[in-house]
Amino acid sequence: MKFKTRLVAAALSAVWLSGCGSLMRSDYQAPEVQVPANWQQMHVAGDVSMDPWWLAFNDPTLNQYITQVLAQNNDLTLATLTLKKARLQLGLAQDDLFPTLSSSTSGQVQKSLDSGESADSYSTNLSVNYELDLWGKISADVDQAKWTAMASQQDREATAQSLVATTASLYWQIGYLKQRLNLSQRNVADAAQTLQLIEKQYQLGAVDQLDVLEAKRTLASLQAQQSEFEQSLLEANNAFAILFNQPPKSISVNIQMLPEGDMPSLSVGAPSDLLIRRPDIKAAIYEVKAALANKDAADLDYLPKLTLTGALGGSSQALKDLLSNPIGSLGADMTLPFLQWNEMKNSQAIADLDYQSAIVSYRQVLYAAFQDVENALSAREKLKYQAARLQEQYDAASAAESIYAARYQYGSTSIMDYLNAQEDTRNAQASLLENRYNQFLTQVTLYQSLGGTDVAPL
Repeated sequence: MKFKTRLVAAALSAVWLSGCGSLMRSDYQAPEVQVPANWQQMHVAGDVSMDPWWLAFNDPTLNQYITQVLAQNNDLTLATLTLKKARLQLGLAQDDLFPTLSSSTSGQVQKSLDSGESADSYSTNLSVNYELDLWGKISADVDQAKWTAMASQQDREATAQSLVATTASLYWQIGYLKQRLNLSQRNVADAAQTLQLIEKQYQLGAVDQLDVLEAKRTLASLQAQQSEFEQSLLEANNAFAILFNQPPKSISVNIQMLPEGDMPSLSVGAPSDLLIRRPDIKAAIYEVKAALANKDAADLDYLPKLTLTGALGGSSQALKDLLSNPIGSLGADMTLPFLQWNEMKNSQAIADLDYQSAIVSYRQVLYAAFQDVENALSAREKLKYQAARLQEQYDAASAAESIYAARYQYGSTSIMDYLNAQEDTRNAQASLLENRYNQFLTQVTLYQSLGGTDVAPL
């Protein structure tokens, strides 16, 4: 009787101690970081109202592609599977907070070799095992799994946002390359026509062979350049195709040129907004919390463990009387893992290093995010300024080409001057088109660097 009383008292004491486990957990403190009050390149405050950002371009075709890619892309599917696995691992960790049940039933027949008589016997057993969370170690494991799952969710969202940016960038790249290829084809046709004209003049003795060779050189250079654009367009189409979970193939992307008009305006908010808008930053802070929980678990793992066990069973020669005489038992096991001193210290040191590494990684992600925004803001303004200057350059080059064409027609200038003027105009037009393309890419980069609400919630 005294033994039973002591056992019950020990069990009740252990249950009470398990409620004190949270007192031994570390309090989370946000890592110290420097968050600027304003952006260097653009001092704009206020809310960022641009979600989803691609709608600001008013392009139904682009909207359709993005909706489709979010449903079919393999990278996002893999990120989804990783998230589901993390959530299942959280469920496994939570199961350790509750008792585990096991049951077994057996039967056997014994037959005498002499008399030939047989005897049946049956037995059953139901056991319960419950490790008390005395110091909060199991709760720490659960917290680690929880924060890891939340980080995985943000990693998936970061994949989705990156996927949207990639889709839009490739979409506009294809439009740019088609437009650039069309320009290249016109330039080749003009160069071929110029060569024919010069060859006729050469036959008449109006120009020398050097002029013919220069015209041929220009045509060959433009033809080689056209081939480069054809290859780039093929590669862009292939890259676009595999975004939609299909092999590279010739697909008809419904865009022929870059959209016209000004870039959408936006309010970038304050730098501190990134802490709640960028999924990679949120994932990094969840990783810090997971590492802290793991550090606590490593510290608590070497404290004494108490496991309560209980069993209920019975045996009988008749199956119907199996539980007519039940037998119960109650026990408690205590382990002392702190006796493994070297293993304990090394495990704790490793967990602490993981925690410190998570803090450093968080700072890296945060400061890189600030850098992304600053660079995109600066590039956005510089490209706008450059566009105005490039337009002036093109207008001047085009006017100069017209003058050289007239002079060459009347024989007051050389063919080289005229060909150079044509090349200047082509280069100016190509630079203007490339600047337009870079403005679209920079706009996407800025949107992506600012983050936003979830584009693929799960």
